[in-house]
Amino acid sequence: MYKKLLLAVDGSDHSLRATDEAIKIASLSKDCSVNVVLVAEFSKAKRDVIHATGKEELEIVRRKKISSATDKLEKNNLDYTVEILHGEPGPTIVEYANKDNYDLLIIGSRGLNVFQEMVLGSVSHKVVKRANCPVMVVK
Repeated sequence: MYKKLLLAVDGSDHSLRATDEAIKIASLSKDCSVNVVLVAEFSKAKRDVIHATGKEELEIVRRKKISSATDKLEKNNLDYTVEILHGEPGPTIVEYANKDNYDLLIIGSRGLNVFQEMVLGSVSHKVVKRANCPVMVVK
C-alpha cells in the first residue's frame, strides 16, 4: 500500500483531478501522507513579485493556487504538508521527488496540442521520464 504520496499541483483543473485521485489512493491507508508541491516558475514568479505589495501578499497568491486541492484533502481528513518550490516545473518536481523516497508521484496532464508538446514537452512527460518513483498522470 502507498504510504507517502507526492502531489504536484498548479491550480488548474488538471491538478484538481490529480488531487481527487490522490485522495482515493491515500484513503486506502490510515497512515498515508500527501506532500503537496507547487512550483513557482521564474517567469511567472517575476510577474507575481512585481504585482504583489509585499511578501505576505505573494504567499497568499501562491497559497490560493493550491487552496482547492488542500481544501479537498482536509475535507477527507487526510494528513498532508505543503511545499512551495521555485524553478522550472518539470526539473524542479523531479529533483524534489528524487531526493526523497516517495511511493507515488501524482500529477495532472496539461493537454498541450501536438505541436506544443513536440516543441516544448509537457511537464508531466518530463516528470515521467526522469522521476525515480512511479508516476501517475491524471487526464
